Amino acid sequence: MTRHQSALSALVSELLQDPDLAHEELFRRLLQAGLQDLIDAEASVKIGADRYERSPSRSTRRNGTRAKRLATPAGELDLAIPKLRAGSFYPALLHPRRRVDKALWAVICTAWIDGVSTRKVEDLVRALGNESGISKSQVSRICGEIDEVVAEFLHRRLDHTWFPYLFLDATYLDIRQGGRVVSQAVVVATGVAATGHREVLGMAIGDAETTDFWTQFLRSLRERGLTISTPAAPEGVLMVTSDAHSGLKHAIKAVLPGASWQRCRVHFARNITQTLGSARSKPVNALVSTIFAQTSPETVRDSFQQVTASLESSFPKIAAMLKDAEADLTAFAAFPIEHWRKIWSNNPIERVNREIKRRADVVQIFPGRDSATRLVGAVLQDQHEEWQYGERRYISDISLRRLADMLTTDTPETTSRLLMTA
Repeated sequence: MTRHQSALSALVSELLQDPDLAHEELFRRLLQAGLQDLIDAEASVKIGADRYERSPSRSTRRNGTRAKRLATPAGELDLAIPKLRAGSFYPALLHPRRRVDKALWAVICTAWIDGVSTRKVEDLVRALGNESGISKSQVSRICGEIDEVVAEFLHRRLDHTWFPYLFLDATYLDIRQGGRVVSQAVVVATGVAATGHREVLGMAIGDAETTDFWTQFLRSLRERGLTISTPAAPEGVLMVTSDAHSGLKHAIKAVLPGASWQRCRVHFARNITQTLGSARSKPVNALVSTIFAQTSPETVRDSFQQVTASLESSFPKIAAMLKDAEADLTAFAAFPIEHWRKIWSNNPIERVNREIKRRADVVQIFPGRDSATRLVGAVLQDQHEEWQYGERRYISDISLRRLADMLTTDTPETTSRLLMTA
């Protein structure tokens, strides 16, 4: 008998031994056993083998379980979510957004209990389904459950695959510290894995985007297994895409040697708009965008020179900005053409930040860093699972395999194009 048959089988056996089992309890346990069977079956499909089964299609192995309590009309169900030695697993039948909603509820309740919220959160709590008030013990239990899962996710190992592309960005949240409300930087790292899927690699909260803070954050990714690219072992981080924050740039150079740095083209366009104003910047940004419409590294370089030269007389300041940023704005051109649109801007991670802000706007002021980590971590974990279990790849795995083959080819062209430093 396989593992995914055991939950219902055990319940049937118990029922045969105790025919007087309460009907309400029976229905709850029947639902629990059925859901557990579905979860275990889905895990077997993900792994490619049942528990203890020998199979050539097996992709990884189970590594214990983590508890999941699910509220249903039949009562609370205690489920066991299988953990994997490589990768992650979350059953499709448990909608991932429930974790975020629970985290948001817990943060709001914590703020209400501590008396630090500047809003009338009682209405929000009732809107989220709590009409009878807030129990400190209930909030504490929920927070503990979420914190455990989020901590496991944010501190997981990153050496299970190759991440050629890394994206870094920050947003700011208002957090109460020492009786004062202060703005805190929330930094997030995402990456493209060798499979072509994106993954959330980590997040951290600090006072500001200083060089020290970014350096500490990137080192934590290295300590968890994120590898750098070297001539002897080229399958590491090949390129980092971010804005031009000086603290971040210095940290990338110090912690991720061997990686090119791509200055986000969208952020650069915003810099042009800030310099010229909205009306005057439109034709200039349209001209600059022609650089990114090219189809070969050579035409990218030629177009960059032509655009810069055409702006020198009418917009000398913008021309100077382009000259200073040439290597950083065109770093994408050293990589496969089919990857260019995916790696020359920070748009993907900015969408993640917008989701963080959407949830954070409900809270407005977090009662502490722990509560902010709880909510942001839940948002990021849900996004990570959507990326992992979605059928759509961000970049073709076939093109990434070709990139890996190119890296192992010992030619001057490969070295200059794919292993240039930032």
